[in-house]
Amino acid sequence: MDQNLINAGQANFNLPHDVVPLPSGGLFYKSKKKSVKVGYLTAPDEDILMSSAQNSDSNIVLNLLGSKIYEPDLRPHDMVEADIEAILIFLRNSSFGPEYTLNLRDPKTDKPFQATVVLDEFNIRKTDNLPDENGFFVVNLQKSGFQVKVRPLTYSEKLDIERMVESYPVGRTAPKTRWFLSKVIVEANGSSDSLAIENLINSMPIQDSKDIRKFLRANVPSLDLSKTVKAPSGENVSFEIAFGVEFFRPFF
Repeated sequence: MDQNLINAGQANFNLPHDVVPLPSGGLFYKSKKKSVKVGYLTAPDEDILMSSAQNSDSNIVLNLLGSKIYEPDLRPHDMVEADIEAILIFLRNSSFGPEYTLNLRDPKTDKPFQATVVLDEFNIRKTDNLPDENGFFVVNLQKSGFQVKVRPLTYSEKLDIERMVESYPVGRTAPKTRWFLSKVIVEANGSSDSLAIENLINSMPIQDSKDIRKFLRANVPSLDLSKTVKAPSGENVSFEIAFGVEFFRPFF
């Protein structure tokens, strides 16, 4: 991410802003901040949006938030996905309003249609199973008997894995699962040694890998981004809100 954008965001504390509550409650950050100061989109942000639209730059989110989060001790690329999504929804709503029009397809007629939803409030999926003071969960794996400590992916790490998959040689299967596990597992059977963790991943049964994913989905706070609309044929169409250049389409 552009260091100038990070510095700009951290220096602009006195600019107009609002406070956005974080779905994670700050559980995974050293600062434990439950909310962050976020600036409104301004004319200079047009350059970021236009550049991303023209080049399909997957860094649009981090570049934009680098200049919009007014917190000296919390960088956007260290934040979990739900918190990033909450801030993006705030930025969009405060600039364009909560109405969001999408292009969808009628499942009965296979014809395209447009639908408008309101991005006002999203339910937060929470759990009573809280991480420790470092933001780590302890997971006992049933198949192997291993005990691991895991943490959620940051938004930046999620993008990194997506980029690595896209750039992987054609015809070969990207080791997406191994990349994911190497980022979320921070301790294996009491050892934080990277070699010990790598050895565990290489010998881990598939069921344990699936259980780690399932555990994180169930225990990391997230936004319920699902929406349902009625197609012209009367059929219900369900989908999830996606983020990126398209999310800021009113700008274009």
